[in-house]
Amino acid sequence: MYRFVAIFTVAFFGFVLWVIYLANIGQSHILFQWAAATPYGDKLGHLFIFGFLTFIANISLKLKTVSFGRVTIYLGTLLVSIFVLAEEFSQSYFPTRTMDIEDVIADAIGILLFTGISHLVGNRVNRQPILLTEQT
Repeated sequence: MYRFVAIFTVAFFGFVLWVIYLANIGQSHILFQWAAATPYGDKLGHLFIFGFLTFIANISLKLKTVSFGRVTIYLGTLLVSIFVLAEEFSQSYFPTRTMDIEDVIADAIGILLFTGISHLVGNRVNRQPILLTEQT
């Protein structure tokens, strides 16, 4: 199961990189057209794309955590957050892109929301079944 999720995560990350490349060179794509035609489509896209990437990264990394003092964070959440921040800040170097704080906020909401979902799924999977035994 984890191997499939890991392969899917790498493939989805490749898709995200491809979409970013298209945006960087100013190429049109149906996703961009959908985002432009849908109210808050761009922000919803950021929320769900990076949120979903966070979720599958966390699952494929088996909910591994890293600690910074008292703060513990899922490794997948950390990696996606670093990537998102680097990508958003890199937009200032491309004439076809504009760095938008609202995009960063949508990214953060998606990452936080799907980190919570990762936690809930992890608790559900790791919960041991209660065995009922007959008392004599």
